[in-house]
Amino acid sequence: MNNELTPNNNPNRPAYGRNNGRRNHRAGQYRTPGTRLTATPAARTNRPTTSLTGGASRNTTSIRPARETGPRSANPRKRQSRGGNNNRNRRKMTNPALTHRLNTTLHTTDNIPELTDETAIRIVTISGVEGIGRNMMVIENTKDIIVVDAGFAFVSESSKAPGVDYILPNTQYLEERQDKIRAMVITHGHLDHIGGIPFIMERIGNPPIYTQYLTSLMIMKRQEEFPHLAPITMNVVKEGEAFTIGSMRIKTFPVNHSIPDAMGLSFETPHGDVVVTGDIRLAHNENNEIDSLERESWEKVGLNNNLVLLCDSTNADREGFATPESHVFEALEHIIKEATGRLIIGTFASQFERLIHIVKMCEKYGKFIVPEGRSIKTHIDIALMAKMLEVKPGVIISAEEMKDHPIDRIIVLATGAQGEEFAALMRMATDKHKFVTLNERDTIVLSSSVIPGNEIAVQILKDNIYRKNVRVVNYKSTAVHASGHGHVGELNWVRSVVKPKFLIPVHGHHYHLKSHMYAAIETGFPKENIFVPDDGTIIDIIGGTDVIVQKAKAPNESVYVDGFNVGARQEVVLRDRQSLAEQGMFVIIATVNIRTGKLRKSPDIISRGFVYLRENQQMLSEARVLIKKTVENYTVRQNPIDLDSIKDELADIVSGFLMQKTNKSPMVIPVLIGI
Repeated sequence: MNNELTPNNNPNRPAYGRNNGRRNHRAGQYRTPGTRLTATPAARTNRPTTSLTGGASRNTTSIRPARETGPRSANPRKRQSRGGNNNRNRRKMTNPALTHRLNTTLHTTDNIPELTDETAIRIVTISGVEGIGRNMMVIENTKDIIVVDAGFAFVSESSKAPGVDYILPNTQYLEERQDKIRAMVITHGHLDHIGGIPFIMERIGNPPIYTQYLTSLMIMKRQEEFPHLAPITMNVVKEGEAFTIGSMRIKTFPVNHSIPDAMGLSFETPHGDVVVTGDIRLAHNENNEIDSLERESWEKVGLNNNLVLLCDSTNADREGFATPESHVFEALEHIIKEATGRLIIGTFASQFERLIHIVKMCEKYGKFIVPEGRSIKTHIDIALMAKMLEVKPGVIISAEEMKDHPIDRIIVLATGAQGEEFAALMRMATDKHKFVTLNERDTIVLSSSVIPGNEIAVQILKDNIYRKNVRVVNYKSTAVHASGHGHVGELNWVRSVVKPKFLIPVHGHHYHLKSHMYAAIETGFPKENIFVPDDGTIIDIIGGTDVIVQKAKAPNESVYVDGFNVGARQEVVLRDRQSLAEQGMFVIIATVNIRTGKLRKSPDIISRGFVYLRENQQMLSEARVLIKKTVENYTVRQNPIDLDSIKDELADIVSGFLMQKTNKSPMVIPVLIGI
């Protein structure tokens, strides 16, 4: 990354803090207001640019200030020409480009009425309201569309999508309205809000991105993995800054989350503001008294005429207030200070502030930190780049260097607290790590909660760890983890301060959203003013008073990243993968004399994941006889011989035979060779 981007070298960098000239109570830094970064094309000097290709100067990302902008050109001829140049560049790259498949479903947006009322504002929850992840929503008026966030979701067993890498929001609604898209605004740098950017931007016309400094670094770092993509136009927003895009004026405000530079958004409309919280929790003490800076920030938002609040609901089913992160910091500091053997801390790499705190505590107490896991290493690198973390040389060491330091001064910061098979913590627990072998002097801290769906994997991890007779500390016994999402008490407080006319719960499963709704009703919020959306729900607010929930929804079928392919679910492919995973395959290779229809020799059989062939020789002998009989019976009546039709018949007959013999239904693949 160009050194001009680093805060020390650029006096005009954006400020990091929550409030101008005040101490940041979360990151422990004084942060003063800064001027926005500015940049023009890479040919200009003294402007920060960032190469996304590891040195290919033609593919750069511009960092520029958030500024007053007009509508992007809607001229399709111009945009097509620009895209053509990008395509020519991409074909020169050695890494394969992404292949975007068109939506093959029958779902169209023809039945969705276009927005024509000048007094109306449209809110579309593209995704992120029927599960955790894939966060994306749309704020739209008659002239412009602003996209908020572009996250992905990881694939779980319940997704029934074996082999798929990520699940994306369905952007068909946006693809068909590219000429109205003015920008994408990102609330913070977690993957459920930024992970989809490399896969989505090309589909929606590469709009400029507006976000704060740390988030911009995280987005650009991820773009380095996709050097074939067109450059991103990045606009860095200062904390608390307001800017105009097209006909929309957007005010930002700082919010508390588990990562710095998180922000909420207020979209000004003639009839009141549309407030988007992003992911939030509140800074508070053990008596649930809100921190003064936190209170001041939210009260400033509440001074506006707020039409509607789109509020985080991830922990709306949990009573009271969440455990303050400050308690976690205190507990981890005590553990690091008192550790007499090697200490291994497993946590989410997304807990950005916690990573920074752990590294600082290691430096304070003369310990050496060993980052283990790609995402943790990446986030520490970004923190160092952004000057949010400054440590002396030698505090952060590699796993190979552990042998050169006293074992009781080693702190390993590892991924894999959710029991991921190939993550660092599981490899340690199963003696597969190259440099770490667990022993009785080790202490393992599981500084994370169990994500729903990971219970079995985490239990396997804990069983393997306990077999090593190590000491284990988890969030149930010690305050070593706190959620980045506020509980219902915090959500109620935010709503009471913001004072919106309407409430739209977002971010979470349907029961999270409904829990949020019930909590609001209990505090006196009118039930008729609460709208619980699904993925694709379209809500039009007319004149600030009338709310229309459109019967038609934006397309909401999941879009998958499958290797280098991006597109709608391919049922045949996924069904075959599921079948192979559960039942295995049975391949028949037979050579047929196309004149006589007879087999030239006994057919070969290849089986994978079905049965152990050495123990089923009798069944295989019977299968060969059945195959020979089936082929020769069907070829007798054919002239010329149609091998394709015989394959279909042979597959059906052999499948039935195998089911009868084994109660299994492997994928039967006949290969008939005519000679």
